[in-house]
Amino acid sequence: MQIKTNTKEKFHAITVMESSLTANMADELAKTLEPYLQNDIKNLVIILANVAIMDVAIAKKLVEIQQFFYENNASFVVCEINKSIEGFLDEHELLELFNATPTESEAWDIVQMEEIERELMGD
Repeated sequence: MQIKTNTKEKFHAITVMESSLTANMADELAKTLEPYLQNDIKNLVIILANVAIMDVAIAKKLVEIQQFFYENNASFVVCEINKSIEGFLDEHELLELFNATPTESEAWDIVQMEEIERELMGD
């Protein structure tokens, strides 16, 4: 699976370079993303702008990975989902399970708010 990583101050922006995400890529995606939890910067923003086709299995795996990140006190935000994928996710009742935003800038805002929330909850 081809991805492009851009490290920011509080998160890694991971751009999926594939146009199609198939079921057989689900485990590879998990193996690619989960090690970020070991970094000092644990938060991820997943950019799906290039993805035009997605299988249900990998969509469900993304939801599982997102939950795993939140269980480990890290943010996981999906952004720039194209309209066809958004419709597909909505049709399969998965869209509402994603922490999703239209833009990377909005994803950055969510990461910042969640960081503040974690700091306040820890005190």
